[in-house]
Amino acid sequence: MARAPIVEIISATRLSKAAFRDSPLGISLARMERDTRLVPKISYENSRGLSDIYNARIAAAEAADILVFIHDDVWIEDFFFTDRLLEGFKVFGVIGLAGDSRRMPGQYSWALSPQTNQPDFPHLRGTLAYGTVSQGPINFYGPNPADCELLDGVFLAARKATLVDRKVAFDPQFDFHFYDLDFCRSARRAGVRLGVWPIAMTHQSNGAYGSPSHIANGKRYFAKWGD
Repeated sequence: MARAPIVEIISATRLSKAAFRDSPLGISLARMERDTRLVPKISYENSRGLSDIYNARIAAAEAADILVFIHDDVWIEDFFFTDRLLEGFKVFGVIGLAGDSRRMPGQYSWALSPQTNQPDFPHLRGTLAYGTVSQGPINFYGPNPADCELLDGVFLAARKATLVDRKVAFDPQFDFHFYDLDFCRSARRAGVRLGVWPIAMTHQSNGAYGSPSHIANGKRYFAKWGD
């Protein structure tokens, strides 16, 4: 007897449904289709902000117990993905792959120190591969598992009940940038424990730091939080 879905894979893509099948996430979901505990919730040909997409699933009455917010350019390479999540939620309220164990005034990236504009070693945590193909070069940022203050928004997972009970959601004013930093700060302010967990994945993109939309969202972010 098939097990009821307990994990929603929530993602937004500019691709059509047909083209998405050849994307990193599309390929990953096809590989894991025998795991009946997983259910994809993909917004195809999307132009809406990620916060709107994600909040809709937090609010959905029929949403699964665990919500996974993930970019479409990620290969999930862990055969035991669902089991890794279940293990992680015994420790943390929100799980990521990479993050920073501290937060500093003026910090505009989970990974970079605002004082040096360089990776915030030795305070970074977690593991994530990058590359144009699956199983790319691995970045070992730091200890894993480990507590964090900020997490990389390429992958964020939480139990729906935790977000609803603590009244934690994504702020719609941050569409494609700073939504992750804002979400992490909101979760920490609500007393939710954040941390990285060892799950094998490769991210195809290094982000769009310094783009006009990144700068505009950054101004709104710092205006909201006052630092």
